[in-house]
Amino acid sequence: MPELPDITIYLEALETRVLGHVLHRARVAGPFLLRTTMPPIDFVQGHKVVELRRVGKRIAIGFDNGHWLVFHLMIAGRLHWKTKPVNPDGRRTLAAFEFDNGTLTLTEAGSQKRASLHVFSKESDLRSIDPGGLEVLSATPEQFAAALTSENHTLKRALTDPHLFSGIGNAYSDEILFHAQLSPVQLTQRMDAATIERLYRAVQSTLLEWTALLRKETSEKFPENVTAFREEMYVHGRYGQPCKKCGAKIQRIRYASNETNYCPNCQTGGKLLADRALSRLLREDWPRSLDEMDDYLASKKAALAKP
Repeated sequence: MPELPDITIYLEALETRVLGHVLHRARVAGPFLLRTTMPPIDFVQGHKVVELRRVGKRIAIGFDNGHWLVFHLMIAGRLHWKTKPVNPDGRRTLAAFEFDNGTLTLTEAGSQKRASLHVFSKESDLRSIDPGGLEVLSATPEQFAAALTSENHTLKRALTDPHLFSGIGNAYSDEILFHAQLSPVQLTQRMDAATIERLYRAVQSTLLEWTALLRKETSEKFPENVTAFREEMYVHGRYGQPCKKCGAKIQRIRYASNETNYCPNCQTGGKLLADRALSRLLREDWPRSLDEMDDYLASKKAALAKP
């Protein structure tokens, strides 16, 4: 799912392409993409884009008649810019927006179509889809600490809760916690002031550094390589690979369709966090450290090797 750095780069690319330009035609072919019926999407046709805005993990495009298009790309949705008109097929290309200088398309890979598009008639309607999380890059340390400790959650859950913090998702929360050297299951209300300050600095530096990296990579092109899995990341998507800092194997906690990646040496004092699926399978045999995990795997390998 595109997060704050990715959405920022999308907005910067859109600013140079659609801001001040007229939307001639809007076509939606994905049957589940458009989530509002009034006003009709036709109401933005023939109007000029006057504002672009990030609303959490959403992209909002404002027109000179006060109407807004709001995109939520979810996990597999992506935006593309084409110099020629595109005919959306409703399968992969769900929508096409023809401007006077090119076409913005929305695609979504896979069979589960979760991306959404809302049309609003006034700016105040944006509040209905804004979870209201704190804007972390402009927040003071005191504001950050207040939001973090307002409820007693694990750090992973707190950072990815859009009602607490705006724009942070699964990928960048892993990276933030790695750089802060904090466990993803650390409870927020058990943190001291110094630890919260360290997390605050990691949030700011990680998001700013990734925004700068993506901006440099994209340059003047439209961002086409938007992904949550990148070689430059330290832990996210690197399960089983060596930590770039200490060499220990990156571990994971799996839940539903998501997983949290972490380095046990750098973040949990060498302790392995219980993975729900493996914990149920291994029960009392669940290893508590990397050494125990290595011993466990070695014993299983030896047992399989016996005739």
